[in-house]
Amino acid sequence: MSGIAERWAVVQSRLERACARAGRDPASVRVVAVSKTFGPDAVREAAEAGISIFGENRVQEAKQKIPLCPGNVEWHMVGHLQTNKARDAVRLFSCVHSADSWRILDALNAAAEEAGSGLKVLIEVNVAGEASKFGLRPDDVPGILKRAAELPRLDIVGLMTVPPYAPDPESARRYFRDLRELGERCRDCSSFPLTELSMGMSHDFEVAVEEGATLIRIGTAIFGERRSVHRVEGGGAGYADG
Repeated sequence: MSGIAERWAVVQSRLERACARAGRDPASVRVVAVSKTFGPDAVREAAEAGISIFGENRVQEAKQKIPLCPGNVEWHMVGHLQTNKARDAVRLFSCVHSADSWRILDALNAAAEEAGSGLKVLIEVNVAGEASKFGLRPDDVPGILKRAAELPRLDIVGLMTVPPYAPDPESARRYFRDLRELGERCRDCSSFPLTELSMGMSHDFEVAVEEGATLIRIGTAIFGERRSVHRVEGGGAGYADG
């Protein structure tokens, strides 16, 4: 068994235990394997281990990497997205987790219209109000969702957050709970079902699952420690880890 396959088995075991504590079916939680800074060989190894959804943080890295990866996997954008990358995002990804403004929603809708396709989107929420993080204020989410009903190419499927980092995963619980409760409130005042909650990473995903996560973004626990710079096979320049 490869290193990635072994780590994946550990992640699955952790997920199953978290779901058991929460009285949830493990099938109700999907893992997005965040492959930033790792090349196509690592993605291929992870896919062979049974992982079917991969996440990238940078459009430029994804443009080089995805064509060299297995074609039977799904790609999600989980990093900050600028409006000038909207066309590429629509072409590369089936879901964007990080829509954090009306401008990016409008740009994604226009790009999807141009491509004749649709796109699943999650609204990124800065639940802790951190100045260093992207995301809408919780109070602004209902208004954005109402406006988003005007964007026919976008399917707003849920909310995403990145809580403040703390060594103790329990410290993130209040923020995961806040996102879940915000989603429940927004469901009543928007035309979108908002069935997805993207929250939880390698060190705290069990707590996120206990609070209702349906998408967990796991990088290090699957791929191992990230290298500071990596070169995509068959591609050009390396990219700094973020």
